[in-house]
Amino acid sequence: MHPADWTVLSLYLAATVGVGVLLGRKVKNPSDLFAAGGASPWWTSGLSAFMTMFSANTFVVWGGMAYEHGMVAIMVNLCYGVAALLAGYTVAGKWKELGIRTPAEFVERRFGKGALHFYTWSMMIFRMVGAGGALYAIATLTVTVTQGSEKVVGVGSMTPELVTAILVFGTVVVLYTMLGGLWAVLMTDVIQFIVLNLAVLIVVALTLLDLGGLGEFVALAPDGFLSLTSGRYTWFFLFGWVAIHYFMIGAEFAFVQRYLCVPTPRDARRGTLLFGVMYLLSPFLWLLPPLLWRVQSPIPEGASDNMIRVLKEAAYLESCRHVLPIGMVGLMMAAMFSATASLISSQLNVFSGVLTHDIYRPLKALVTDRGLLLRGRIFTVLLGGLIIGIALCIPMLGGAERVIISITELMVVPLLAPILFGLLSRNINLAALWLAAGLGIPLGLLLHFKLITPPADSTLGQWFFDQSKTFVGVVLPLIIVVIAHLRARGIDRRWGQIETLRAAEDAAEGQRSGRPDAAPVHIVGWSMIILGAGMTCLIPLNRGQGGIILSFALPVSAIGIAMLSGSKLFQSSKKP
Repeated sequence: MHPADWTVLSLYLAATVGVGVLLGRKVKNPSDLFAAGGASPWWTSGLSAFMTMFSANTFVVWGGMAYEHGMVAIMVNLCYGVAALLAGYTVAGKWKELGIRTPAEFVERRFGKGALHFYTWSMMIFRMVGAGGALYAIATLTVTVTQGSEKVVGVGSMTPELVTAILVFGTVVVLYTMLGGLWAVLMTDVIQFIVLNLAVLIVVALTLLDLGGLGEFVALAPDGFLSLTSGRYTWFFLFGWVAIHYFMIGAEFAFVQRYLCVPTPRDARRGTLLFGVMYLLSPFLWLLPPLLWRVQSPIPEGASDNMIRVLKEAAYLESCRHVLPIGMVGLMMAAMFSATASLISSQLNVFSGVLTHDIYRPLKALVTDRGLLLRGRIFTVLLGGLIIGIALCIPMLGGAERVIISITELMVVPLLAPILFGLLSRNINLAALWLAAGLGIPLGLLLHFKLITPPADSTLGQWFFDQSKTFVGVVLPLIIVVIAHLRARGIDRRWGQIETLRAAEDAAEGQRSGRPDAAPVHIVGWSMIILGAGMTCLIPLNRGQGGIILSFALPVSAIGIAMLSGSKLFQSSKKP
C-alpha cells in the first residue's frame, strides 16, 4: 500500500480507541457498561445491529459467492432484512418490556439455572471461536493487501506479519470495548457503518465508470448470472435462511442486547425495523463490486476448483484495488476492519456482561456497582485475550474454523427457538428446550459429518440429504417447540416470574422521560465532518481524480454539519 493508505488506516485505528476513551467517561456502573444505561437512540441501536452481521468473512464468503454465482448472493443476504423486519414486528419490543439487564437473566428466570449455564457456555464457546476466525480473516486480508500473498500463513505455520496484524487489530477492539463498554460498541458501529458504505459507494461509482455503466455489465454477464436461485441455493434454502436468522436476530444475546439498550419498547422496534430496511437495500450496493469484477476479470475456461476458489476469495479486494485512488485502499481496509471489529466487540460486550451479571454476581453476597464494573472490564480483557489466542491458533486447526461456523449454523434454531417461544408462549417449559437442543444438535452433527447417508438408489433420499441441514437445523426444532406448546398442560410454573418482570417494568416506565442520550449525534456528526475533511487531503495525491474524491467528501461533511445543526431531531423518543 501507499504511505497515504497506511496513514489512513493508522489514523482510523487510533480514532477508534479515542472514541472508547471518550465514551469511557459515561461508564459509571454495570448498566452503562453493558446496556448503555438504557439511553441509546433507536437509530444507533439499529445500525449497530446491522453492523453486527458483518465481518471480514462477509467480503470473502459473500463476495466470493457473488463473483461465482451472481445475483443469488444478493438474494441470500436479503433474507437478513426479511428476518429483521419479522423480529422487529414480533419480538424486539417484548424484550424491552421485561426490564431485564441481560438476555441471560431472562433465560434463568424462564427456564432455570441449568438452562442459563447451558446457553451461556455453549453459545460463548462457539461465538468466541467465530470471533477468532473473523480476527484471523481480517489480519490475513491486511497482510495480503499490504505485503503480498506470500506473507500469508500456510496451514500449520504463522508468519511475523500475520501475528503482528492479529495482535494490533485484536488489541484495538479489546481496548475500546473495555473502556467504553456498550456505548463504545454502539458508537464505533455507527462510525464503521458510515466508513463501510462510503468506501463501497466509491468503489461502485469508479467501477461503473471504468466498465461503461450498468447496462454494459448486464450485457456482458455470464448466462444465469442474474438468476435469483442457483444450485443448492434454492427457494427452500432461502426460506430456511430467513427462519434461521429470524431466530438469531430475535433471540441471540448480541441482538437482544440492542433491544435492551434503548429507552422504550417502541425504540427497540424502530431500531430493528431500521436494521431490516437497511438489509433490504444495502446488499445491492456492497455486493456489486464482486459482481462487476466477474465481468472485468472472468473465470478462465477450464479453471480448476482450486483456481476458482482463489479467484472468488480475492474478488472483492481485487475489484477495490483496481479502481481506488491513493489513500482510499486504506479507507477500504478500515471498512473491512470495521466490519470485523463490530462482530468481535459485540460478542465481547455481551458475554462479559453475562459473566459479570449472571455468573459472577450471584456468587458474591455483597458486591458494589464499582466492583461489578471492574469485574466486567476484567472479563472483557480476558475474553479478548481468548479471541486473540484462538486467532493465533487458527492455522494449526487446518481450516477447522469453517467447520465450526457450519456447526454453529446448525445450532442456531435448536438453541434459540425455545428461548423465543419462551418469550411468546406461557406454555413452553424446560422439557421443550432440552428436547429441541438434545435432538436437533446431535442429529445435525451426524448429518454434517456424513455419519448418516441416504440409500444409494433412492432419489428421494438423496434429495432429503441435500436439504438435510435446512430440515434438521430449522424444520425439526420448530416442529418440536410447536408440539410442546400445543401439548402443554396449562401455564408453565416459571411464567409467573416473567409476568412479575413485566409489571415492574411497566411501573418503572412511567417514571422515565424516554429521552435518549444526545452524545451519539454529536460524535457521529463530528466524525463525518472529519472524514470528509480527511478525504479532501487526498486530492493532491490523486491528479485527475480530485473531482471524484470531492464529490464524496463534500456530501459527507454536509451530512455531518446537518446532524449537528438538527441534533434534536435524532433524539426524539415518544413513549409507546
